[in-house]
Amino acid sequence: MTARDHTALISALREDLEDADFTVTTLESIWGADADAALHRGERILAERALSRRPEGHRAAAAALAELFVLGLRVPAERVDAALPRLTVKGAVELGLLERQADGFGPRVDLRPYSFVDATGAGSWWIASDLGELALGRALDEDHVLGIGGATTTLTGLMMQRPVESVLDLGTGCGIQAMHASRHARRVVATDISRRALDLAAFNAELNGIHSIEFRHGSLFEPVEGERFDQIVSNPPFVITPRTEGVPAYEYRDGGLEGDAIVEAVIRGAERHLSPGGVAQLLGNWEYRGGVHAFERVSGWLGGLDAWIVEREVQSPAEYAETWIRDGGTRSGTAEFDRLYRAWLDDFEARGVRQIGFGYVTLRRPGPGTAPLRRLERLGSALPGDQRTAGLGPHLEACLVAHDWQAARSDEELLSSVLTVAGDVTEERHYWPGAEDPTAMLLRQGAGFGRQVPLDTGLAALVGACDGELTVGAIVAAIAHLLSADEAALAGDLLPRIRALLDDGFLHPPV
Repeated sequence: MTARDHTALISALREDLEDADFTVTTLESIWGADADAALHRGERILAERALSRRPEGHRAAAAALAELFVLGLRVPAERVDAALPRLTVKGAVELGLLERQADGFGPRVDLRPYSFVDATGAGSWWIASDLGELALGRALDEDHVLGIGGATTTLTGLMMQRPVESVLDLGTGCGIQAMHASRHARRVVATDISRRALDLAAFNAELNGIHSIEFRHGSLFEPVEGERFDQIVSNPPFVITPRTEGVPAYEYRDGGLEGDAIVEAVIRGAERHLSPGGVAQLLGNWEYRGGVHAFERVSGWLGGLDAWIVEREVQSPAEYAETWIRDGGTRSGTAEFDRLYRAWLDDFEARGVRQIGFGYVTLRRPGPGTAPLRRLERLGSALPGDQRTAGLGPHLEACLVAHDWQAARSDEELLSSVLTVAGDVTEERHYWPGAEDPTAMLLRQGAGFGRQVPLDTGLAALVGACDGELTVGAIVAAIAHLLSADEAALAGDLLPRIRALLDDGFLHPPV
């Protein structure tokens, strides 16, 4: 599947998919919400039952394509030709999408619609990847190219989307991060060690009419040695896998290094490939070894970079092993599962690993107008709502802007500034029954990381008055008068907390 050699066939496929209305909305309307939720859990029976009723009219083509490329079922040649009248069965075979089987044609790739909303607006694409274990009926091949998974959507949600000149997508896989980056960057370079991944990524870009991405083959930063970028995004193969014979090393998740060395290599390499003020964002795992906190080890990888690292989850070696052995398609309760389980536990034990952390890494090369930042934190609470990381990219960017703004201002300058409360912030008060005064007050963030901040009377009054009209100093003076408090002492108490609220996105600086 080489996009460069098959542009006419890919164009015909694009037109057929458009005419079939092969979209997320159409498929959900065909098989319903319950079946759609079951597919996300890896169960296809409900969707199969809905498609067995053979939707007619304008939905017949979308149904046939869903049987083939989403569920991995065989479809007779006449139904394929009806669903792909321009491309035809012959063209689909030539593109490497289908293969002839005993009772029809079966898929060689997974091809499905994908919809999203980002800072640029709503969008939709079709994404090709290798068939998953649902279609294969077995464990994945080691050179498997992953499609849209949980880590994929996590990173796309985290991606900052301010307009930039250049973006590097390190380890592009099926190309989804590079495609998202193309919406806000003039030029994107996407690299991968897997030639098949690059072929699929180039196919996806061509299929969706994206021509601003350059694909390069090689390991980590080797294909871009000596170059710098305004932004780097990476969903690296960070899964910690035993370097033991007989343990599958899946290219999409295993970087071939011991322990968390692949994440260390990406972090260390980012500094020499970022332009001043440039930002790198990646997902990663890190090990807690012996009595050493993982953040102590990660801090040693950062060099001169600013960093904001958020640890979202911590697992024991046993939990981690179970998760990733199942991810490769090996079922628990089998001899093979037990063999792999022992290999994983032996590997962790050899390095003294007691826990494994997972989280989000934001790095920045200091530049004009940036303030030093070294923030490594663990967030134990769940993200607000069901959006997971949706919208976190703009939130992270706004927090960095606010941090740089407040860090550049003295207390006197901050007191003379006008601030506003973020639109997602609410105040929560708790009372004993019959009491006039609250026993507890909280400031709650409805988006972002869903943080909660305890309030006292002074801070509650100040935040409530930050409506973009009065300066911080005028508000502090008014509160001091109402509370019969010393104004200078009150300002000394509130200003550090105001800076923290700016850093966390509760308050916004002046535009």
